Amino acid sequence: MSDWYLEVTDLKQYACCPRIVFYRYCLPKIRPITVLMEEGIRRHWDEEDREERRTLRNYGVTTGERVFRLNLQSTRLALVGQIDLAIATPSRQDPNAEAIVVEYKYSEQKAGPHFKLQLAAYALLLEEAWHIPVKHGFFYALPTRQVERVPITAHLRSKVTQTIAAIRHMVDHEIMPDPPASQGRCLSCEFRRFCNDVV
Repeated sequence: MSDWYLEVTDLKQYACCPRIVFYRYCLPKIRPITVLMEEGIRRHWDEEDREERRTLRNYGVTTGERVFRLNLQSTRLALVGQIDLAIATPSRQDPNAEAIVVEYKYSEQKAGPHFKLQLAAYALLLEEAWHIPVKHGFFYALPTRQVERVPITAHLRSKVTQTIAAIRHMVDHEIMPDPPASQGRCLSCEFRRFCNDVV
């Protein structure tokens, strides 16, 4: 058991650029909040009000129990996170119940590997908390109101635990990671001023 916990969003960030997570834990209290981050947070809150009035048809079910902004913690994984929307169908008490994870995404693009890793991490947290299987999750694109289904595969589950181990090793040993191979995101990164070897 670890004496400190990672957040699920750390896994997503690490998959994009490990340096973001390095700076967060090895140089704490320096992360600026960008306008884009603030807008994403505001849009998440707005979406909850609309989601409560919708049917569950977008997620392939007709009935289910919805829980918004569900905070979860796993001692086994040393991981914490807040799921935008968790659905138990038909209910948590049903012996054949399944759970679905829904993550709101402030983007029109298809979910990349980093977003899928985040969704899988939430699925593992939810399974541990509710003791029911999560076979798939969804991304809900806020700008377009379109959903994208993502199967929670064995490969994704394994990638979650591998990524947690890699992050913990990096932080425990304060190993500065190499810059990402693709530096397209570096231009708008809030940590760009800390990197002297990127565009």
